[in-house]
Amino acid sequence: MKRNSFCGVLVGLCVCGMLLHSCQALEKKQQSGAVVELNGHYIYRSTLDSLTLGLPSEDSLRVAQQFIREWAQDILLYERASARTNPQIEQMVEDYRRSLYAQAYEERLVDKRMSKTVPDTAVQAIYDQMPERFKLSESIMQGMLVVVPVNAPNVPKLRQWMASQSLDNIEKYVYQNASGYELFTDKWLTTTDIIRQVPIERADLEQKVRYSNHIEQADSAHLYLLQITAKHTRGEAMPVEYARPAIEKIILNARQVEFLRKERERLYNEAIQDQKIHFYED
Repeated sequence: MKRNSFCGVLVGLCVCGMLLHSCQALEKKQQSGAVVELNGHYIYRSTLDSLTLGLPSEDSLRVAQQFIREWAQDILLYERASARTNPQIEQMVEDYRRSLYAQAYEERLVDKRMSKTVPDTAVQAIYDQMPERFKLSESIMQGMLVVVPVNAPNVPKLRQWMASQSLDNIEKYVYQNASGYELFTDKWLTTTDIIRQVPIERADLEQKVRYSNHIEQADSAHLYLLQITAKHTRGEAMPVEYARPAIEKIILNARQVEFLRKERERLYNEAIQDQKIHFYED
């Protein structure tokens, strides 16, 4: 009797221990925010909340259920498929994994060790070597744009100030009367930039830019006055400073290719020197 009682107590303690462990595991999962579990994979409350943010309750439930269903199907399908090894797929996965690691490593090397400085002489050399590559597909211009109501006062005077670039007078007028104003004498705007602000057709603007430095356009509410202080029309060569970003990209891309080629060659030569690569005769 004593032996049976002892065994009963021992079994009872084991059951209690198992229940306690299960409760602790469940509590741990709940504390971590997990709301669904499948074969060691979890969906967390934060994920569902981000998917259903701002949705009505019935839509939230539908979206959450659909997400959980597709998530579970993907996992179950993967586990069923991966139960039988496929050497071809395993090799593809390994190749892709190796490629991702190599790409990330090369990106860090380029970011930390490759110079990004491009001297003016290099930019000019590329510009001179490939003049046809740097032709304008649309006109570019510097200047100013003033937008005023159609009944604004002293518009003839404003035209004179814009033509003479009398900025003090223009800015005083703009402060009192204008609906919009942009001074871009230190940067290039394209015809695309202008037609975003002025109600004018591209072909009409291109034609006017070619033959005039002062362009006006009106709609039912506003008069748009564009004064051009510098320009290069469509089909002309870009100014070097305008072409510089594209030229720098060309130079840096070529530099990166050479930098990584040398790094790969260095790693290979080190492996040969350290006898890490073994060649076997047939």
